[in-house]
Amino acid sequence: AQQPGTPLSDQEYHQFFEFLRITIQASTACHLRELYGCKNSLVQRLDEYENHGVIPLGPICSELPGNPFFHNFCTFSLYRCIMKKYFLKV
Repeated sequence: AQQPGTPLSDQEYHQFFEFLRITIQASTACHLRELYGCKNSLVQRLDEYENHGVIPLGPICSELPGNPFFHNFCTFSLYRCIMKKYFLKV
């Protein structure tokens, strides 16, 4: 175990920055969604990429306690962005 206050190992730094890079990309996708909406062609391409080429039709169900149902993928994606739960799946 590392001592508190010591720097991360090379492997730990790699994991740390990989997580930040992925989170920053997810945050950027959310900003595009908020600025241009779900009908924007770039946002739709991102949604298709996330779902293996097809944007799911609604309704969308999730394992979220208290929020299990979304009318469509756009609503679900906006929820993830607002709540900063970028990697939440259905």
